[in-house]
Amino acid sequence: MVKVFSNTESFNYSWEEVSTANWRKYCPWNEKSTHVIAVDTLSRTVDPATGILRTERLITCRQAAPEWLKKILGGMEESQVLETSYVDPAKKEVTMVSANLTFSNLINVEETVVYKPLSDHKTQFSQVAKITALCGGWQRIKNTIEDSLVTRFGENAAKGKEGFETVLAMSRRVFAEEREREKRGTLQAQAINFRQAQTA
Repeated sequence: MVKVFSNTESFNYSWEEVSTANWRKYCPWNEKSTHVIAVDTLSRTVDPATGILRTERLITCRQAAPEWLKKILGGMEESQVLETSYVDPAKKEVTMVSANLTFSNLINVEETVVYKPLSDHKTQFSQVAKITALCGGWQRIKNTIEDSLVTRFGENAAKGKEGFETVLAMSRRVFAEEREREKRGTLQAQAINFRQAQTA
């Protein structure tokens, strides 16, 4: 039996800002993602026909599961997730599909996240996670494991939104400062060129 967790949120940022900041979701700006200890890009390609950017990343996390569940799953402290993302600039849509690599013989967790614009200044976040316990034994144990992971997704949803809001705010500030520096640099270059032309 598959257990499903779903969640929909919105961010008061444009799709362009969200799709750009998404690559920084696990950076030091996000104090809510300290469980993510490594993000490795495995491949990145652009479809010349559609312009869709496809990226594969390996995400390594510290286990945040309850102790009883860790014991059932072998007590490992780290887990890995394969994330495949698709950025469609024509449709203005980011789709990320994640699947667990660790304990995949015992638990199957498939998560799909979609970012798409609600307006010029608002972006919708949709998340669906399908969880299936594959381990043998009583159905009650499987249900307990699945229910625990659904609860964990729910607890992490609020933290995830709060953390990404911080990344979005920092990204907006950094880009604004960079634009201001470029503007000052352009003005300074124009002033130098003007003075040189006057003295020529």
